[in-house]
Amino acid sequence: MLDQLFDYFHYNFSIEAPIILLILIFLEAVLSADNAIALAAIAQGLDDKKLENQALNLGLVFAYILRITLLLTATWVQQFWQFELLGAAYLLWLVFQHFTSPESDHHHHGPRFISLWQVIPVIALTDLAFSLDSVTTAIAVSNETWLVITGATIGVIALRFLAGLFIQWLDEFVYLEDAGYITVALVGLKLFLKVVNDTLVPPEWLSMIVLALILAWGFSKRVNGNGQEIEEAQTAELPNLEKIETVQKTELLEGSRE
Repeated sequence: MLDQLFDYFHYNFSIEAPIILLILIFLEAVLSADNAIALAAIAQGLDDKKLENQALNLGLVFAYILRITLLLTATWVQQFWQFELLGAAYLLWLVFQHFTSPESDHHHHGPRFISLWQVIPVIALTDLAFSLDSVTTAIAVSNETWLVITGATIGVIALRFLAGLFIQWLDEFVYLEDAGYITVALVGLKLFLKVVNDTLVPPEWLSMIVLALILAWGFSKRVNGNGQEIEEAQTAELPNLEKIETVQKTELLEGSRE
């Protein structure tokens, strides 16, 4: 009897666990795209590139702690719709703040941060709000706590990698920042619909299609910074060229009179 029980658990651990873990990692990676853009855009509120990376690193450390806490208490948290309502309100507030704030010299909307410790809590809370949407999916895949935590750990690492890429891409693509905040708005609305009526929540496949279309729009136009600088430089030189030509004509006229 003990041998059969051992064989059963050994089979489930050796065969099912890796498959479930791969599914969790895949889900974390797919569901982290919109989260990564949001975190990258928030980190861009700092003027120093070095501080942006430090903000992402430290912010995601605190985000990881909050995410694990959420996973361990998920059964209890899901009993209270107020958590999802707060998450929805927070994400929609971020979107409102982004689209209503004046644009900076670096074409950045949204809040500007003076110090590193101002942006870290915003990153951690934003990831927590996104996790309210994904934790249900993770728990539905597996009831094994260690598998879910392992998937979340790898997911945070993937999120840091994606956010680092998006920080670079935000400087290269015109619409990417706005596209990221539109996806944040969709997650906020999804959480709100869960509170109002679960049947109103669109299926995951539809959400993925909409996300892909928004990201395609975000990557549709590059920033042509070099060309703009050259054009401005040429425009600035035109008056000087006109002055030189005027002086030359004046000198020729004076020479001919002499």
